[in-house]
Amino acid sequence: MALFKYNGEWLQERRGGLIGAILNSVVARNEQGSRVARRGRRFPRNLLKPSFFRWLLLLLAVLFFCVFATFVLKLLSNGNEEEKHLPLSGEVLEQVSSYDAPLTRPKSKRRKQHFPCEVGLAAAVDNILEPKNYMNFTQFSLEYVEREVNPHANSPQSRFGGYQTLNERKKSFLARNQTIRCGFVKGMSRLSSPGFELSENDKAYMNTCRVAVSSCIFGSSDFLRRPTSRLISEFSKKNVCFVMFVDEQTLSKLSSEGHTPDEKGHVGLWKIVVVRNLPYLDMRKTGKVPKFLSHRLFPSSRYSIWLDSKMRLNTDPMLIIEFFLWRMRAEYAISNHYDRHCVWEEVLQNKRLNKYNHTAIDEQFMFYQSDGLRKFNPSDPNTPLPSYVPEGSFIIRAHTPMSNLFSCLWFNEVDRFTSRDQLSFAYTYLKLTRMNPDKPFHLNMFKDCERRALAKLFRHRLLSSPPPP
Repeated sequence: MALFKYNGEWLQERRGGLIGAILNSVVARNEQGSRVARRGRRFPRNLLKPSFFRWLLLLLAVLFFCVFATFVLKLLSNGNEEEKHLPLSGEVLEQVSSYDAPLTRPKSKRRKQHFPCEVGLAAAVDNILEPKNYMNFTQFSLEYVEREVNPHANSPQSRFGGYQTLNERKKSFLARNQTIRCGFVKGMSRLSSPGFELSENDKAYMNTCRVAVSSCIFGSSDFLRRPTSRLISEFSKKNVCFVMFVDEQTLSKLSSEGHTPDEKGHVGLWKIVVVRNLPYLDMRKTGKVPKFLSHRLFPSSRYSIWLDSKMRLNTDPMLIIEFFLWRMRAEYAISNHYDRHCVWEEVLQNKRLNKYNHTAIDEQFMFYQSDGLRKFNPSDPNTPLPSYVPEGSFIIRAHTPMSNLFSCLWFNEVDRFTSRDQLSFAYTYLKLTRMNPDKPFHLNMFKDCERRALAKLFRHRLLSSPPPP
């Protein structure tokens, strides 16, 4: 028999059996033991039974399985993130569905890996030489409309691409002496401005460039990625213009991240050129101006290289020009797409990922089909290109008449339709070559893995901290 305290009074507690004897002996030893025993009795006794632990473990296992299953199902339903870099499976539809038809997202697949491949560049800039008579391509005179004066223009307001009729558009595809619209078209009013305004000092600098490497960032859409200086020869550093076009918003953002131009306007190798009065509300469409119209921005240049702002140049530009233009006897070079080769596929992918208004995409695509655009057939030995869909982030060109004409025509398609230039590339090239069968256009469409060897690819600005310079 033992004592326990209740409301300040000591009472007897009866215990029997083996457990009672044990507890009585423990309590008898010291008062501390009685306190321990007392605390233990405050909890329900069934918590100490083995069956309780079995049920607890079973409950935890069920909860873990539910959480794990939910995570797996969510992972499988998210699909592929990188462009969305999914090829379209199965046969491509004969016709793109109309804009009110339901669209299904691409099925989930494991992310496809794309790697660079070896490019047989010359060992050094000192070892290369422009081939004799290299620029002896198709010759004709190309002038550009500076001001809109045609009576058919239905608006007195300035429009950067001008007001081109369908008849004028058709004639512009002829490789002959002509004056065409190619951006920078002023309105009928003497006070109107087409936009894309540059300072006189920047214009003077760009007019001195014989070889230009250019890119752009508008709307603070990307970080500034400097060319890898140690991989650029001293010859190129002295003779090649590296120009980055930015708007005032981007300039302010870059300065806050430590990319403040020096007294000559340079950040590393990039010469920062500020563009004011942007010609389009769509920043992607504004970016097509320096991308396609380098021959207009650099009027004295013989060669130019364009790279998207999401890329960092890791190769000497003169080695690039020697390999992709001189050695291939080409006047225009662009890589094919890493996954898609048919415009039908590209249209569907743009709509699935909501890259642009579906109605505008359908109108553009139906117009191209009505004008003779056909599916890409890789088994056709007479296919003029290895792909009808380019990876347009890297373009190398000689400023020849045919190259300049193609650039103007491609830009005019972007100006008239959507900013998704991959939709209009094949149509523009095929129509140009079809209308000029006796005047070849030497276009080199190289492998995408070669493009990846020339520049490192990053994602667009998503993080709050800038990449290393």
